[in-house]
Amino acid sequence: MPRNDDRSVSEVLQDIFGNLQDIVRSEIRLAKTEITTEAAKAASASKILAAGAVLLIYAGGLLLLASVYALSTVLQPWLAALVVGALVLVVGAILVSTGRRRMKVVRPAAERTMKNVKENVQWLKDQTR
Repeated sequence: MPRNDDRSVSEVLQDIFGNLQDIVRSEIRLAKTEITTEAAKAASASKILAAGAVLLIYAGGLLLLASVYALSTVLQPWLAALVVGALVLVVGAILVSTGRRRMKVVRPAAERTMKNVKENVQWLKDQTR
């Protein structure tokens, strides 16, 4: 390997641009990985949120059915529908709460990539001085 004193300006510039290309490629790979990871988290949270929402809709229907039974008759069927509706409502609320909590940890911005890009820009500035 030649000493730094023996290299021409064009060789130094070629090395710098080659390193920059490698850095940019690495940052793009990192960004893709981060975005894929965050998208998977969002998809998981969305599924739980959707399941909770469906159960809440059913709970509303059952509670309405219980109200109809309560108004139409004072017999046992409305009490059973009310208990089932309340139970489905609780389960649905728990699922929605869990999905919301999981959705809060999703970070759409590629934070590590942004940090690395800033460090690389600073390094490049230092190299060109």
